Amino acid sequence: MARMPSTERRRQLTEAAIRAMARDGVAKTTTRSIAAEAGVSLSVFHYCFDSKQELIESVITTITDHYVIIVKEALKPRETLEETVRAGFQAYWDHVRAHPDEHMLTYELTQYALREPGFEQLARRQYELYGELYTELIEQLCQDIDFRLRVPVSALARYLAAMTDGLTLNYLVLGDEGAWTDILDTVTAHIAGLVSAED
Repeated sequence: MARMPSTERRRQLTEAAIRAMARDGVAKTTTRSIAAEAGVSLSVFHYCFDSKQELIESVITTITDHYVIIVKEALKPRETLEETVRAGFQAYWDHVRAHPDEHMLTYELTQYALREPGFEQLARRQYELYGELYTELIEQLCQDIDFRLRVPVSALARYLAAMTDGLTLNYLVLGDEGAWTDILDTVTAHIAGLVSAED
């Protein structure tokens, strides 16, 4: 087995865990099955992760990073604020449609963490992470485009996290791809109204 820096090995194991959990479910995925998915020995897994909690936190962060990078790129300023906001939502939505298994896994991870004794803080950390990332995106947008918020950044970040969470679950349950252009247009208009400049 080729030697690999520990950070790269952790990334390899985390991606293997995402694939295994999305396929088999969180509860049925074992450290042994993750090691097998990654093509490494179980000892390599235990060298990289001290606990299943640490692995699950890495999984949550990595899945979130998968789409945040895309959304950040999409949020480059366009001609209007509405176009910029719409591009960000569209980038996120394209990721949901392309990787529904990953997004479904995030809900399963939340439920698992809430039900498993000793894991509860991971569910809290998951949703805190969503709020932190929305805060970062909002602040980036405020720097790139000259406007003032009508609501506190923290409130808007938490609102966006809750709204995106609900819309994603709605799509995973109901599908209906044809409806989402109108839904995203409605969401964009609403959010743009909350963050438009006011004299």
